[in-house]
Amino acid sequence: MKSIISSYDLTREDVEEIFKLASKFVKEQKGDSLRGKTVALAFFEPSTRTYLSFNKAVINLGGSVIGFSGAEGTSVAKGENLADTIRMLDNYSDAIVIRHKFDGAAKLASEVTDKPVINAGDGKHEHPTQTLIDLFTVFNHFGTTDGLIYGLLGDLKYARTVNSFLRMLTRFKPKSVYLISPPQLRPRNEFLEELNYPYKITSNVNDVIEDIDVLYVTRIQKERFLDELEYERIKESYIVDLNLVSKMKKDSIILHPLPRVNEIDRRVDKTAHAKYFEQASYGVPVRMALLKKILGE
Repeated sequence: MKSIISSYDLTREDVEEIFKLASKFVKEQKGDSLRGKTVALAFFEPSTRTYLSFNKAVINLGGSVIGFSGAEGTSVAKGENLADTIRMLDNYSDAIVIRHKFDGAAKLASEVTDKPVINAGDGKHEHPTQTLIDLFTVFNHFGTTDGLIYGLLGDLKYARTVNSFLRMLTRFKPKSVYLISPPQLRPRNEFLEELNYPYKITSNVNDVIEDIDVLYVTRIQKERFLDELEYERIKESYIVDLNLVSKMKKDSIILHPLPRVNEIDRRVDKTAHAKYFEQASYGVPVRMALLKKILGE
């Protein structure tokens, strides 16, 4: 396996192998498959969970980490372009993990280095390693990712996690997918045209909540809007509260890639449906599994 820029770079077999490895790393988060290897973390955009979990994953596998979280204090702040920064990191590392605010940055990085590149989120494009974590959480709860009814709620237009999630589901067999958002934030047609499973677009979560096995909530992202007034109009379109949760199936779950703002009421955290903090805890073992598959001997 080489670079992971999109969910499409992973086959079902790849994902199942990563899940098998991740299950082992959940029990014991250590190994030596990256001993003598260096991974560069090139985070041009702020991050907490993704940056720290990749950092910890490399260390747990016996590797070394170099890089930065934020362009301040690097030559990027002096005007160095992305390609030159990646070429520099190529000299110092065995793989490069990149996060960037612009669509296509990860693909560009993969074109200027022979080292594996892992997309840790680029613009509104994709975030494939987050989707691995999301589906691993589903797999751990249900024992499968197939035959389930998924509901994606919130920003389905700008959220890169949604794009990766929708694409990764093409590798599996969901029973159906509800796409729940304000009309302004519906998924872009370019993504819908790629889907090979049944889906339905709706604006009313109450109409479908009783059917859903996995409710995937995303925040409406202020940083992706060019028009702040548009953001203000729709920023609180949906609130997942105890009333909504009371209508869910007994064994259904709620996921969120985090960070959240106010789209999930804090009181929901104590319910059995809330799996988003457990989901976040899988960041290290899942990324350990991916790194082992890419770089391990």
